[in-house]
Amino acid sequence: MKKVWIAFSSVVILSFIALIWVGTEVYQKQPPIPKTVIIQETGETVFTIEDIQTGQNVWESIGGMEVGSIWGHGSYVAPDWSADWIHKEAVFLLETWAQRDFNTSYESLGVEPKAALKARLIKTIKTNTYNPSNKSVTITKDRYSAIVENAKHYADIFSNGHEKYAIPEGALVDVEKLGQLNAFLFWTSWAASTNRPEKDYTYTSNWPHEPLIGNTITADSQIWSGFSVVLLLLFIGILTYYYLRKHEKGDAIVHPKQDPLDTLVLVKSQKSVLKYFIVISLLIALQVILGALTVHYTVEGQAFFGMDLSSILPYSITRTWHTQLAVFWIAATWLATGLFLAPMISGKEMKFQVFGINFLFGALLVIVLGSLIGEWLGVHQFLDLTTNFFFGHQGYEYMDLGRFWQIFLAIGLVLWVIMVGRHVVFAIKKNDDSKHLLIILLISVIAIGMFFFSGLMYGENSSLPVINYWRWWLVHLWVEGFFEVFATVIIAFIFLRMKILSAKTAGRASIASATIFLAGGIIGTLHHLYYSGTPVQAIALGATFSALEVVPLTLMGFEIRENWNILKEHDWMQKYKWPIFFFIAVSFWNMVGAGVFGFLINPPIALYYIQGLNTTAVHAHTALFGVYGLLGMGFIIICLRFYSDRVWNSKKLKRAFWLLNIGLVAMVVFSMLPVGVIQAYTSITKGYSFARSADLLYSPTVQTLKWMRMIGDVIFSVGIFYFCWFTIGETIYCLKRKTNTLK
Repeated sequence: MKKVWIAFSSVVILSFIALIWVGTEVYQKQPPIPKTVIIQETGETVFTIEDIQTGQNVWESIGGMEVGSIWGHGSYVAPDWSADWIHKEAVFLLETWAQRDFNTSYESLGVEPKAALKARLIKTIKTNTYNPSNKSVTITKDRYSAIVENAKHYADIFSNGHEKYAIPEGALVDVEKLGQLNAFLFWTSWAASTNRPEKDYTYTSNWPHEPLIGNTITADSQIWSGFSVVLLLLFIGILTYYYLRKHEKGDAIVHPKQDPLDTLVLVKSQKSVLKYFIVISLLIALQVILGALTVHYTVEGQAFFGMDLSSILPYSITRTWHTQLAVFWIAATWLATGLFLAPMISGKEMKFQVFGINFLFGALLVIVLGSLIGEWLGVHQFLDLTTNFFFGHQGYEYMDLGRFWQIFLAIGLVLWVIMVGRHVVFAIKKNDDSKHLLIILLISVIAIGMFFFSGLMYGENSSLPVINYWRWWLVHLWVEGFFEVFATVIIAFIFLRMKILSAKTAGRASIASATIFLAGGIIGTLHHLYYSGTPVQAIALGATFSALEVVPLTLMGFEIRENWNILKEHDWMQKYKWPIFFFIAVSFWNMVGAGVFGFLINPPIALYYIQGLNTTAVHAHTALFGVYGLLGMGFIIICLRFYSDRVWNSKKLKRAFWLLNIGLVAMVVFSMLPVGVIQAYTSITKGYSFARSADLLYSPTVQTLKWMRMIGDVIFSVGIFYFCWFTIGETIYCLKRKTNTLK
């Protein structure tokens, strides 16, 4: 075990050293925010740093990443504003010069005049005019004219609405705020189209793909993409060899003839946890309803089957609530599972455990309701910008809730760490064979509480690259990193209590799995940051280590087989059939959703063209729900199975399981993936702005594919209905149950 722990510690320490080093580079080499933007010929000031920073706050207040995207991060219906601005500015300048120099339109010119004007455009746009001494950026008078034209266009969109972008009328009407928003949009496009000092690529490594200004994929992105594929193949071979040699050498164990948990003694705190499952089920149902409304806005823009809902529930709100509720209910499920299993880990009921569970339950309700209301108020412009930051809408996907609610949730997580951690510490002190498994469990519990605080590391006026860096610490490391380690250990502990695994085997396998996953997962965080105003180190390390993230997922077929074999060992295992079926589905979607569809967008050469397209949505749905959602559902079912004393009629669970998985497949196959492929082809051949344009997204073919998503959505929604029906019904039965085994 010593070697296993050394490997784990080395991986974690070295990985965080690399991740933090890149973070320091992000701070030092991020695109500068100029103190002033000045017209070269007249010296007139166009924008100030206050305009740009306040404009970022304005953008956040209207929904931020839930209304289109910036640098590829955000929602899919409205354009990517930075890419759209660049393209419109380029077209305006080319047309202006063609009319002035040749008295005709740009498209009417011959090859040589076009080439000359395009060369002038590239020089005008990509030349870095930032002056470090006075922190100013100079632009030409012609470029100022393009900025004025763009500003009018975007002011019209946000004040008068745009149906195909799902932006309602009156989203933003304050003239001063509209001007500040345009200042921010200009800066994001400037950073994406201006070369870094002494480099031949922009601050965003030439993203987005825009042929008019010479934004094409860099050599670094191509080289590291190829290297990542080679590494992937190499380490798949190494890990498969290791797995086949070592996996069957665990300690022998005698499988019991009857359920070892039949004599499980229940405690009052476990009963207190049950109410979480009712609320979680309601959150799941609400999330699916909001998802249906959100996706329908992509075909009708402002309506839901003819009903105009956008003035009350605009797309920015429904998508915010849809994504945020997903994080809420999945995280709440895992946290509730930890609280439920804590007494089984320690073998005793700790003091004030019931009080703590009830307090956290109340805090959960307050945070969910408070943050949802705050986001609605923020998007509807009822809050000033600073109040919006703390209580309204922060504007960042999966981190939309205001800072006050983040802090409240962080405090709750600290309490959860104490409540679960003390049970684990008590069990570790017994110093039995399960000690190593419990130590890695304790590490994951502490990490879950600690890494949520990464979302508090930026402030109201922090720059976009800095915010994105810390945002992915939270979204990737907290959710995809240490929650996954926690889940792996919890499943190992459950199988240990069932005497399916020995303590030594469970401990060694859990630590080894955590080591393998974190070896790619920690530094792999950087694959989200290739083109976010970050230095090239993010591409090199992100591409290399995100490929390693996929390696362990390729072996999920073995895990599916093992879980299936567990069910066939003894008749008593049929009692746990459906929780294990959900764990099998998690393994499948880990391989397909996180592995295949994850690697589809992970290499820089892929993400360069398809970031923020429906290919991203494919990965998001199949990984977030397929892995973490189904795992959370499996945890709910296993806890209810431990608590319930009756034989289950599994018809509802059977229908839920198959409808959820079939529905998810149908969503992907019939709609999201085909739309993503069409967008990817357009992005590669014409440019990124075309792939996100309303002309493409509302074309007859794409509209038909979007409507076809209803097939999968309906099947999936019925599955959700059956799951919630079963869960709420069984939970109510357990809450009413009177038993002498409670102590």
